[in-house]
Amino acid sequence: MTRTRRIAGLTVAMLSGTTLACHKTPAPQPTPAVQASSGPNADSLRRAQADEAARRAADEAARRKAADDAAAAAAARDAANSAAMLRTTLTAVVHFEFDQSDLRPEDRAILDAKIPILQANTAVTLRVSGHTDERGSDEYNLALGQRRAAAVKAYLMEHGIAASRMETVSYGEERPIAQGSDDSAFAQNRRAEFEITAGGQSLRKP
Repeated sequence: MTRTRRIAGLTVAMLSGTTLACHKTPAPQPTPAVQASSGPNADSLRRAQADEAARRAADEAARRKAADDAAAAAAARDAANSAAMLRTTLTAVVHFEFDQSDLRPEDRAILDAKIPILQANTAVTLRVSGHTDERGSDEYNLALGQRRAAAVKAYLMEHGIAASRMETVSYGEERPIAQGSDDSAFAQNRRAEFEITAGGQSLRKP
């Protein structure tokens, strides 16, 4: 009897162990990660990101356009200012002593400033007009004005400007720029003037 009870006890113990083993809590399985690329929240996020990227691209395009426009405007202003300065140099007046058609050193310097501009702008042509003060006869002053214009043309030709680009005319005493019969008015009226007759629309620097 004793042995039989012992065997029965071992059998019960084995069965109990088996039962407990069967009732152990299974190990937790990892929860699948929620996919961020799906669902209404993900769609909203993608739309927001796309809108932000589009806004940034538009802002950058606007900034670049504004910068380009400003640069173009500045270049246009510089070109206009430069052209105005070149025209001013080309039309600068030279003066003469009483009853003279020889060029003074200071007037040669004025002509020297015109030469590189004329060389850089070969389409430019000039009209050189000679003027005198009121003293002397009309005929004499017309001839003197012509000699003054011719002296200017000859100087420019000596420095490489083609004669075909310059025409001369004399107005004698007919077109004074200073009224009066004093030395100051006379000095201002004894002059040669320059008019751009062609090629002055798009002057470029030498």
